[in-house]
Amino acid sequence: MNEAFQLKAFISVIPKLIAALPITLAIASVAMLFGLLLGTVIGILRFKNRGVLTLPLAAYVSFFRGTPLMVQLFIFYYGLPQLIPGLASLSAVQAAILVMSINASAYISEVVRAALSSVPIGQFHASSAVGMTSWQTLTHVILPQAYRIAIPALGNTFISIIQGTSITFMLGVRDIMGTAKMNAAANYRFLETYLAVGLIYWSLTIVLSKINSHLEDHFSKGYKRK
Repeated sequence: MNEAFQLKAFISVIPKLIAALPITLAIASVAMLFGLLLGTVIGILRFKNRGVLTLPLAAYVSFFRGTPLMVQLFIFYYGLPQLIPGLASLSAVQAAILVMSINASAYISEVVRAALSSVPIGQFHASSAVGMTSWQTLTHVILPQAYRIAIPALGNTFISIIQGTSITFMLGVRDIMGTAKMNAAANYRFLETYLAVGLIYWSLTIVLSKINSHLEDHFSKGYKRK
């Protein structure tokens, strides 16, 4: 008898999905790291709003924020190797990290730019008055404050990246979703399998949201008005 919901099937699939969790977290973490580095550079350049890179960077951000991540994955993994044969050597995981890093950088650049704009202009003037160079002002005064301001948005971006990894299975990545798809196809227990997937992603979101709130409170000490 094919029961509508089998608790045994639901429980049995969870360890398989958890075993694939490190792949999901690794892709998301590396993408967040590279996205943060690239996004910070782009955000600073766009904040300064001068030079020949202004329009190209605006187009870059607009494209990667304005097109679906799945389309970007397909363009890079299946399309671009036609023009750049060397890209064909990328594994599915490497391609996923590359595309998700670029995608994340577009969002993070806007977060960084907004955070830089939120730093009081007096901080720039004060740093200049004490003889600090523009680079010293940026790295020692402005960016630390901007990152503190950006913590909530950066945390949400990381959560979005983790959720975005769920489509990398379409490249053949054996992450949580890839493992779930194979399991469901093998035993036809779709409800139990995908419900377990949803609960794992939900749990990750809750845990990361709590961590993000803790970081926000920690780095806001001394800045809150009493």
